[in-house]
Amino acid sequence: MKHIEVAAAVLVEEGRVFAAQRGDEGPLGGKWEFPGGKLEAEESPSNAVVRELLEELHTTVEVIKPLLTVNHTYPTFSITLHGLLCRRLAGELILTEHQRATWVTKEQLYTLDWAAADIPIVDVVARLLSE
Repeated sequence: MKHIEVAAAVLVEEGRVFAAQRGDEGPLGGKWEFPGGKLEAEESPSNAVVRELLEELHTTVEVIKPLLTVNHTYPTFSITLHGLLCRRLAGELILTEHQRATWVTKEQLYTLDWAAADIPIVDVVARLLSE
């Protein structure tokens, strides 16, 4: 079974978190996720998430701290997902890979149809937004 390692950015601003909806294609089509992408060879999760957000959202971020690493097995592949709390430094979050995006409050978090691997990070974000 194929295994991928991915870094995902948790962007929190004004009591809301940024969520992006995948395109309709593929095994996770239409699911919501924290934006990011696959680690390249010898790349750290922090470097990957900074690179991926610049590529996919035309946005510069810095990593504040790691939140949670999730290991999950889908029917056709397994994933190690590194959730990283990030701060946006520049950019308007222009979608190039996702079909939709939104900023959600703690109360709205669980109304989205999240990818299964992202749900443990959603739980951490819910606590974070309560602080």
